[in-house]
Amino acid sequence: MIYKTGLLLLALSASALSYAGKLNVVTTTSDLASITETVAGDLANVSSICSGNQDPHHLQARPKYVMMARKADLWIRIGMDLEVGWEMPVIDGSRNRKIRPGNPGHLDASAHVHKLDIPDAGILSRAMGDVHASGNPHYLIDPDNAKHVADDIAERLTQLDPKNAETYKENAAAFSSKIDEKMAGWKSAMAPLNGKSIVTYHKSWIYFCEQFGIEIAIELEPKPGVPPSPTHLTRVIQTIQAEDIEIILQEPWYSKKAAERVAEKTGARVVAAPTYTGSDPEAGDYIALIDLIVKRLTE
Repeated sequence: MIYKTGLLLLALSASALSYAGKLNVVTTTSDLASITETVAGDLANVSSICSGNQDPHHLQARPKYVMMARKADLWIRIGMDLEVGWEMPVIDGSRNRKIRPGNPGHLDASAHVHKLDIPDAGILSRAMGDVHASGNPHYLIDPDNAKHVADDIAERLTQLDPKNAETYKENAAAFSSKIDEKMAGWKSAMAPLNGKSIVTYHKSWIYFCEQFGIEIAIELEPKPGVPPSPTHLTRVIQTIQAEDIEIILQEPWYSKKAAERVAEKTGARVVAAPTYTGSDPEAGDYIALIDLIVKRLTE
């Protein structure tokens, strides 16, 4: 009994020492990293597995990611199967029990967000393309969802580092207030597009478009994750002409060839805008990212 008590005290002591300095937080995407940095301030070292120029759908587990995970006190993922192909190989390889799912060191940021595009489980199949069973995982492109994520991050940081709880909660509240302040300007700038239709490349934009009242008429991909085909592009051209669509919106990591081909046939404007922080010099943090998307669409 004395031996077991000693082990328990040793474990508690080690845990306390782990958080005596700054927490090491690893996020799966750069936008999550930006929000975490805002909430944690200088109380944590935050790094991201994906850079802003990488497509997290197709990332591959690498030794450097394993090393990042090995040192992490907290792992934060987008969830909704966005990282399904590489997350667990990285965590398994790290041998870091703290960040395994179900432990306090693992946070799924999607827990309290407004989810869209959840497929009927009875008809879900690979024939539908890269469709996620839990819904569309690109929810952070809606600033309202970013506020929910900031609150969840603050709560988990508080659990791991209770002595700084007030700082985490105040920082999350300040982040949410900043978004509320910016929203009026974003809505005003986007008002000319309210009720109009656009074309997108991938199904990354449904949360943003719902927030700002924009309809997505069709995607350049015939199915999520399937490259554009000549037959489908003909359909896209016909849709643009029939609905008098002016904008083709896509992420910077996709080739512009298909979009430019459609633009040549229709006169639509190709707009490349990032969906993650760090992919553009003007998108250095989360607020700047939304600023840039709004600017690109309205300039």
